Amino acid sequence: MAAKKKVLFLGASGLIGPHLTPGLMDDYDLTLTDVKDHPDGIDIDHVDVTDYEQVLKAAQGMDAIMNFTVVRNDPDLSFHVNTRGALHVMKAAVELGIGKVVHSGPESVRNHCDHDFDIDDMPFQPGPGYYMATKMLSREICQVYARTYDIQTVCYLFNGLSAPPEAPVVGADFPPFTIVWPDLVQACKLALEIESVPGNYQEFNLHSHVGQGKFGLERAHRILGYEPIRNMAEFYRRPTDA
Repeated sequence: MAAKKKVLFLGASGLIGPHLTPGLMDDYDLTLTDVKDHPDGIDIDHVDVTDYEQVLKAAQGMDAIMNFTVVRNDPDLSFHVNTRGALHVMKAAVELGIGKVVHSGPESVRNHCDHDFDIDDMPFQPGPGYYMATKMLSREICQVYARTYDIQTVCYLFNGLSAPPEAPVVGADFPPFTIVWPDLVQACKLALEIESVPGNYQEFNLHSHVGQGKFGLERAHRILGYEPIRNMAEFYRRPTDA
């Protein structure tokens, strides 16, 4: 049996990490890290992504790095975590010869396109907010490092995350650009397993609600093989009179 890939998971105690870990831990040798304790009491290594030496030390011996750290509204920490943190990840990957990084960020053009259909590869429009602007900078950093140093880097873009519905949804429409946890777990596995992506760096729209026909997943399907595990549209169908 082949040895499991060693994956450094930055941000394991945040809003995303605890939902991904159960679906990844059987297939990968995860090193869970964060600046705060895990909400489920799982042992983690305390690593501050704003400190390069801490990131470098945590990344030693790893095959890949998954960076799900984020700060949204603080004018100081949002830059140091979102932007400088991404820089530290990519620098550590270069220094240690790590060839795979999984990054993430907000889909920044959705509000401009809610009226349209069949949207896939739009230029991003982050605006002046701390979260969007610092995450945009992080994507630029990842792209430059990936293409300069041959680091296979996959960046996922989405606006919302949730558990999958378990019963018909009443009084609500499809949530735009929202991905359910099992689909994000699947996407992370695809990113960790793919040998290479075009240009060493690719960004992918990611969501689970294809029934709208608004935001396309064609590139994610063609390059990664991603498609939602279940058709979420069935939970939003409304009964009609016979």
